[in-house]
Amino acid sequence: MERTYLTVTALNRYLKFKFDNDAQLQSILLKAEVSNFKRHSRGHLYLTLKDESSQISAVMFATQTKSLLFTPKDGSKVIIQGYISVYEPYGTYQVYITKMSEDGIGDLYQAFELLKASLEKEGLFSESRKKSVPLFPKAIGVITSPTGAAIRDVIQVIGRRYPLTKIIVYPALVQGVDAKYSIVNQINKANKDMLVDTLIVGRGGGSIEDLWAFNEEIVARAIANSEIPIISAVGHETDFTIADFVADLRAATPSQAAEFAVPDQATLYLQIEQLKQKATLSVNNELVNLRKQLNKIKSSIVFIEPSRLFQTNEMKIDHLIDRLNRTSPKNLLLQKEEEVKAYRNRLQLSFKQQLKIRESEFLRHIEKLELVNPLSIMKKGFSIVKMQNKIIDTVLNVHINDEVRIQLIDGQFTCLVNKIEKGES
Repeated sequence: MERTYLTVTALNRYLKFKFDNDAQLQSILLKAEVSNFKRHSRGHLYLTLKDESSQISAVMFATQTKSLLFTPKDGSKVIIQGYISVYEPYGTYQVYITKMSEDGIGDLYQAFELLKASLEKEGLFSESRKKSVPLFPKAIGVITSPTGAAIRDVIQVIGRRYPLTKIIVYPALVQGVDAKYSIVNQINKANKDMLVDTLIVGRGGGSIEDLWAFNEEIVARAIANSEIPIISAVGHETDFTIADFVADLRAATPSQAAEFAVPDQATLYLQIEQLKQKATLSVNNELVNLRKQLNKIKSSIVFIEPSRLFQTNEMKIDHLIDRLNRTSPKNLLLQKEEEVKAYRNRLQLSFKQQLKIRESEFLRHIEKLELVNPLSIMKKGFSIVKMQNKIIDTVLNVHINDEVRIQLIDGQFTCLVNKIEKGES
């Protein structure tokens, strides 16, 4: 039997196909030492990965090097993630690196990836289970170090944006071996107390070791089980912790978490002013329409000559009388005349009653509209005080020599403040 001979190209292509279809070789994690390191002018990295007994060639393309947080060099201890394939022109196999980190954080990174994959498969990252953060919270709980910069940032931002919100600090360790238990205990305490509408859980930035408490499984499950919506606020803008994936909302920093937690009072004031203007315009338009209707009713022929309502019936009555005179005896005629008179009286009385009812209803509508008319309040002597087009509702916003504008029903005038007296609140 004649054998079929392969070309070298066909053999290398077959071997590449085998490598590329082996699931075990398409996602590998390696711990190794770097040697023969070279950075190509195009940005690709070529290197050898070795341990005490073996070595293997590796390449990291420029598009993948953007994720590097360190500069590799000969002798670097590294953890790499990637896949193995055959470089067909030379018939050599090598590691194609997709991620590379320094050894030391490599074990943490691997633990992070394993837990992340497990919790994601379990559904803890699903958007369907995340709760909405209340728009107007009465109280915000902050789980963090009571002495760190994070709590100061949160207090400052909330105080500026929405000072109506109360802040309750749940002090916790956010770094070290006991930090995970401290964070979990405070999440559980906040849920037991139910004193706040939203929880901010986090800390300022730091190394992966510093932030590791927020990558612990018990912290992730405590966040997932919380009945109170949680905003994660670990101070790192580029990287994510497990807590970020599980939380109902992720903020890059504690300051941003505070912005997510409360509305901006300046925006609310603007919206209120717009609604007031819209309501005033709506009432004025309704008054104009009602006045038009009133004038139209007043100009109606029924009001000008109400007797026309009776003319048709009067003619019918005349016709009845004429017919009775022609066809009925005198006593029947008299009886019919009395009935006609009674009918006429009832008709006139009914018309007058209906007319009074309609007039009363119309007057009630006018009174109701006057009650909701913003200008009616000003007729009683009230006025609106503004400074720089903003309404002044407290003496705390006014200072000596400030210029304020007083708006009355028929105009406005400007005053200079020379004395301020504070009353009891």
